[in-house]
Amino acid sequence: MSLGKIIEYIDKGKFVCSLCLQDRGTKLHLLTTLNREVNLSPKRAILISEPTLDPLNPREELLEQLKKTEQTRETLKTRINVKELWELVCDENEHYGHPYLAQLVFGEDISGEHLSALIRALFEDRLYFKMKDGHFLANSEEKVDLILKQREEEKQKKERLEQGGAWLKAVRQGMSCSPPPFEKEIIDLLTDLALYGGESPQYKFAKDLLARAGIADMGEARKLLILLGVWEEDENLALHRLHIPAAFTAEQEQEAERLSLIRPQPGGRKDLRDLQVMTIDGPLTQDFDDALSLEREGDILRLGIHIADVDEVIKAESALDLEAMERASSLYLPRRQIPMFPVSLSQDVLSLRQGCERPAISLLVTLKETGDILDYGFIPSIIRVQRQLTYDTVDEDIAHDEQLALMHKLSGRLQAKRLDQGALNLSLPEVQVRLGEKGDLTLQRFTQDTPSRNIVSEFMILYNWLAAEYCRGKKIPVLFRRQSEPKERLSRGELNELYYVFKQRRNLSPLQIDTQPRPHSGLGLDVYIHATSPIRRYFDLMAQRQIKGCLMGGRAFYDEAQLEEIRMSVEPVLKGLQMVKRDRLRYWVLKYLNAHRDKKFKAVVLDEMRNKFRIILADFFMAVEMKRQEGYLLGPGQEIWVDVKKADPIENVLELSLTG
Repeated sequence: MSLGKIIEYIDKGKFVCSLCLQDRGTKLHLLTTLNREVNLSPKRAILISEPTLDPLNPREELLEQLKKTEQTRETLKTRINVKELWELVCDENEHYGHPYLAQLVFGEDISGEHLSALIRALFEDRLYFKMKDGHFLANSEEKVDLILKQREEEKQKKERLEQGGAWLKAVRQGMSCSPPPFEKEIIDLLTDLALYGGESPQYKFAKDLLARAGIADMGEARKLLILLGVWEEDENLALHRLHIPAAFTAEQEQEAERLSLIRPQPGGRKDLRDLQVMTIDGPLTQDFDDALSLEREGDILRLGIHIADVDEVIKAESALDLEAMERASSLYLPRRQIPMFPVSLSQDVLSLRQGCERPAISLLVTLKETGDILDYGFIPSIIRVQRQLTYDTVDEDIAHDEQLALMHKLSGRLQAKRLDQGALNLSLPEVQVRLGEKGDLTLQRFTQDTPSRNIVSEFMILYNWLAAEYCRGKKIPVLFRRQSEPKERLSRGELNELYYVFKQRRNLSPLQIDTQPRPHSGLGLDVYIHATSPIRRYFDLMAQRQIKGCLMGGRAFYDEAQLEEIRMSVEPVLKGLQMVKRDRLRYWVLKYLNAHRDKKFKAVVLDEMRNKFRIILADFFMAVEMKRQEGYLLGPGQEIWVDVKKADPIENVLELSLTG
């Protein structure tokens, strides 16, 4: 029976000294030194010992005796040197009972107080001994060293939490405060938290750190990174999540500088420097990888499409080539461009810059004015660009520039032939983001169906088609682009143009890339590859190497197995880049909508669903969802007006309301 005895147990990591007032067999009713009565399972009792007190004595007397007993045991505990005790027994690898260890400390004559003091000391130390099945086992030296290391790490962790929390609190409040020595670790921690939230590997530590700074919302991590100058206000988080490198290493830049000194050698190349060659690009373009020339000889047209010979400088499997393969493509975003090659190459020696002699892989096509092809051939060449034009200047000059007017007429006839062969024209205006010096945001629409853009588009399509024809005829392994017939070809009829384009796009078969030539239904062509942007797209560079190898009297660099291996590596990266571009445009549209919540926006109903509609925001050519509203009956293709209830680009939230 435990009635009247001193019962010690552990509660919330602390020793509790109590007196047993009642022993009910399965439960002990206890009085603690804090004058609390509790029920305890006998299994939880660490030590049951003398003295035996009469539970019927006055409560004050019992509490006084209980506190006196605890004080005695605490005093005895101070006489125990746990390390010295451990050194006596650590080599024996045995389990020890409480009495034996207590006798090693206090001598043969021990009492419950001595046993309690021993248990308290070993429990609080937790370094040299561990308790197992009611006995103590001395830890090995290796275990002790490990525990000491862990304790030091915990100590450092606590110090870092305190220092880091104080620093972040000061940063948040705009106060001047020197960063701690481990500033980078905190920034890395905040970055992971901002990118991955609860899935961050160190989420718990990050949560504790922000708590020390008085921050409960984990979303504040992004704001702190902005305050610290690590991120911009509109930081593109997808670039971080996908680990897309924004810069090149010092070694790569040094290699680029070396390669930038290379000058083209005319040997084995046709000299086309006398041709009137021009480039047509956007006003901000600095990497020119395609150029055009057109001459008339009576009723015959001689069209030249000249693509920068990147392989002349970037050799296959070189360090920069492997880096380009990892990047897969240049990435063009508002306010930011991430090139596939260092700019010292992409904007200089690789680029078809005005007045500079450059190596190219030229396609020379002889045509009738009707657009019928009489002959064509690919040749390694040397060219010199005479005019570096923009889309706008071409559109302005086309009426009184004979060469440009002829290009426009020819491109129109080439497009008409493709449309007759089943091509689908589903282009939409391009939405471009413009940020003013004061941060004011505007979204501008640029139509794709202008004379200048049609010229470039049709001539690049022609190059890619004939390059595919050439590879197929010569049995050159290459990555073809193919697209099966659409699931359905919709009739434009009286459909809203925007509605038609979105619906028809949805019915397109997926684009496939492999080594087998098949028709490309969307372009109305029997075979197709990409080979016109070797500075910007790695697949284009690969195609160029295949063609150039045969033109220069050798053989294709890659076999089918190598092409397929590279495709499997590069294609997922390309899909990631497309997602980044799509999501980034959505970010800016949401930011724009948030800043213009007082405006109404035109939209077209795309789909009707059970609890919502999918609509197209006409100003941004973007499909979004909108909840159903009572009292409104809407049908697909219907034009409506909506206003913005909420637009949060950070959380990617958009709530719209129908206004009419």
